[in-house]
Amino acid sequence: MKRSLAVILALLLCACGLLPEVKEETAGWSADKLYAEAKDEIAKGGYANAIKYLEKLEARYPYGRYAQQAQIEIAYVYFKDGDHASAVAACDRFIKLHPNHPNVDYIYYLKGLVNFNEDLGLLGKVSKQDLSERDPKAARDSFDAFKELVTRYPDSKYTPDGIARMKYLVNALASHEVHVARYYMKRGAYVAAANRAQYALLNYAQAPAVEEALFVMVKAYDAMGMSDLRDDADRVMRKNFPDSAYFKGAAGKKDPWWMLWGNAW
Repeated sequence: MKRSLAVILALLLCACGLLPEVKEETAGWSADKLYAEAKDEIAKGGYANAIKYLEKLEARYPYGRYAQQAQIEIAYVYFKDGDHASAVAACDRFIKLHPNHPNVDYIYYLKGLVNFNEDLGLLGKVSKQDLSERDPKAARDSFDAFKELVTRYPDSKYTPDGIARMKYLVNALASHEVHVARYYMKRGAYVAAANRAQYALLNYAQAPAVEEALFVMVKAYDAMGMSDLRDDADRVMRKNFPDSAYFKGAAGKKDPWWMLWGNAW
């Protein structure tokens, strides 16, 4: 039995040797050809093929004139293909290898954009979940990348859009802190609520969410019987938001305005 198996195996190996060798599709392609094919695939949305061609280009011609451009293109293609982790890794790699490249400002911008547009996933898309209600890590990473762009390359053509996105991210990050503070308030965790609201106030002072952060602080300190801190937060809120909706209906009432809100959430 063993001898028969050995004979069959030997015959199979011989048969394999007789089969014609399958030639790799891109064998013999020049750097120009690989790059042109990759660009064509990008143009028609064939991102998987574009990545394949760009990887082969960089591997076969690492010192050619297309090598660095291929590294830039592959970061973009990963982004377009939805592979955000690989896109960020490609951006970081390019920045490390070519910190003085004339297009490195674009890479900082792309890195910020990748994190800015991080996929919400199926549940997020269905519920249209707001950025402020998600894990803020991607938002912070995006902000840091745009900040590097704005700081290092103030005259870059990508800087104005980076600044606009930074403003949005500041508002989103502040809203996230207030969202968490609101969650703690609902559960009676007043110390945690006050701390998260204070963090938003200290780190995102210009964000619209600061108004609600101050309201949370007033309510939390009042619930804990910390009247001095409550009154301090109240004074800051009145000074900065004299027309706040939270003050409406308080005129002529015996109880302080924050008492009128009861369980605001």
